[in-house]
Amino acid sequence: MSRISEDERTAVLLTAVGGPNSLDEVGPFLLDVRGGRPTSDDLVNEFRERYRRIGGKSPLLDISRAQANALEGRLNGDDRATYRCYVGMRNWRPYIRDVIPEVVADGVDRLVVLPLTPYYSRRSVGAYFAAADAALSTVARRPDVAYVESWNTEPALIGMFAAKVREGLELLAQRSFHDPVVVFTAHSLPKKLIDGGDPYERELSETMALVLRRLPPLRARMAWQSAGRTDEAWLGPPLEEVLEEIGKTGEKAVLMVPFGFVSDHLEILYDVDIEARAFASERGLQLERTDSPNTDPGFIDAMAAAVRSAGRPSSRSRSGESPAPVL
Repeated sequence: MSRISEDERTAVLLTAVGGPNSLDEVGPFLLDVRGGRPTSDDLVNEFRERYRRIGGKSPLLDISRAQANALEGRLNGDDRATYRCYVGMRNWRPYIRDVIPEVVADGVDRLVVLPLTPYYSRRSVGAYFAAADAALSTVARRPDVAYVESWNTEPALIGMFAAKVREGLELLAQRSFHDPVVVFTAHSLPKKLIDGGDPYERELSETMALVLRRLPPLRARMAWQSAGRTDEAWLGPPLEEVLEEIGKTGEKAVLMVPFGFVSDHLEILYDVDIEARAFASERGLQLERTDSPNTDPGFIDAMAAAVRSAGRPSSRSRSGESPAPVL
């Protein structure tokens, strides 16, 4: 693929769902996520309580901005081209639609849109790209644009996840829990999306297989977490079902690897650290999880590699090593 020339001014837009920055924003945020469909008071209050228990807000924006700052430093330190990194959210402030005009006003020659998830899905990444496309259609001077669809096999990403699994195993060993069951998790999606050809599940399987290649033999399983409350079928098995099965076998410890997420937010700090840990404890299981990537240097390296390998112009690219066999 073409590379960025040394005299280009390149913007990198990191995109994610977003999250409320205070308890007062929980209701409006849920309304946005639900596409304007009314949210019951009970559901709003439930989620407000969840956010209260993790500090009164989502840490996603702060972490995303820290990731952007670290990425900007890495890119400008490694190359002679000039990079500037931005953060835009699909469902809350700062919205992608508001950040794009700022990017263009800064006079950049090129824009790389990098989703803060390495795995493509129409439900998430596809929506981020659509929001960026819509915003770009309104600007007077459109820069060259490259979209990074998937970067789930970047060697630095695989190495970072493998290192975090090793750290988690060592932590449990220090507590006299040896050979735990290792449960990889990601956010569930409606099964109809996968049946329609969405690559999300396949890409997660690729990443899991590549991570396991770098580790000694483990008793590893895949589970899906944080499914929506709808009547449709979602990807499974759900995490609770897997933990229930493990508990019935007499196991004492589980290491969770929530590799479907790249930063601490509600699905990690509440769904895993509070809800899943309590569920596991009730079944006699010590549950620990690997640290989130956040601003881990290996994760920043992976993002930088994905940016550098992005095609041009107005292209959509997949970044990383050859995919592993699907598990």
